[in-house]
Amino acid sequence: MAKLNAIGLDTDKAKDLSEKLNALLANYSIFYQNTRGYHWNIRGDKFFELHLKFEELYDDLLLKIDEVAERILTLGGTPNHNYSEYTSNSKIQESSEISDGRVAVGDILTSLQTVIVLQRELLDLSDEAGDEGTNALMSDYIREQEKLIWMYSSFLNE
Repeated sequence: MAKLNAIGLDTDKAKDLSEKLNALLANYSIFYQNTRGYHWNIRGDKFFELHLKFEELYDDLLLKIDEVAERILTLGGTPNHNYSEYTSNSKIQESSEISDGRVAVGDILTSLQTVIVLQRELLDLSDEAGDEGTNALMSDYIREQEKLIWMYSSFLNE
C-alpha cells in the first residue's frame, strides 16, 4: 500500500511532481528576469507597445512563480529559491541585454515553448498521480500560453 501525503497523494509520486515543478520554477524564474530586462532595455519604434506588453508578461510570470512554489509546498516538497539552482536547472538561458523588440519577442516565444513542454510533462505526471490541483494549474497555464504564442507570433508575422 502506498504511503499518502497530507493531501492524499502517493508520497513518491508527489516527490516526482515536486521535482518537475522545481524545474518549471527554475525556467519561470529565468524567463521572468529575462522579460524584466527586455522591459527595461527595449528601444525603437515599438517601444511603448512592447514596454507595456513585457510588463504585463513579467507581472504574470511573477504570479506563476509564486503559484508553482506554493504548489510544491502543498505537495510536501521544498521550492528552490536561489538563482544558482535556477541557472543550472533551467532550459531557458539568461539573456544578454536586448534592446531590439523583434529579438526580445523571439526569445519570449522560445521561452513560452520551453515552459509549455514542461507543463505538458507535468500534466501527464499529475494525471498519473491523481493530482487534480497540479493538473488544473498546468492546464490553465498551457491554455493562456498557447494564446500568447499565437499573439507574439502574429507580431513577428510568423
